[in-house]
Amino acid sequence: MTHPSEKLISLAILAARPGKRDALRDGLMALIEPTRNEPGCLDYVLFEMKDEPGTFYMREAFTSRAALDAHFQTPHFQAFAATVDDLLARPLQLVFLDQISS
Repeated sequence: MTHPSEKLISLAILAARPGKRDALRDGLMALIEPTRNEPGCLDYVLFEMKDEPGTFYMREAFTSRAALDAHFQTPHFQAFAATVDDLLARPLQLVFLDQISS
């Protein structure tokens, strides 16, 4: 079993405004490769709800809170953050999780 303090796991929940699904998906897809190359990134995977197209979940795992904070400061994340408010139906929700099983 992984001890909760060993890594920081979260789900980012993002719901697109009407007509902005493709733009939000493209913006999120553009984050995948550069984020996975960050030294503190353990996992970064995008999902879309089957029953609610345009609602996206980004599963994220970083080695520490400092690594997540560093992610928020990267040029690729800052570029996305500058545009995301126009794409979202409601504010981004970031849910932190403790891993219970392997």
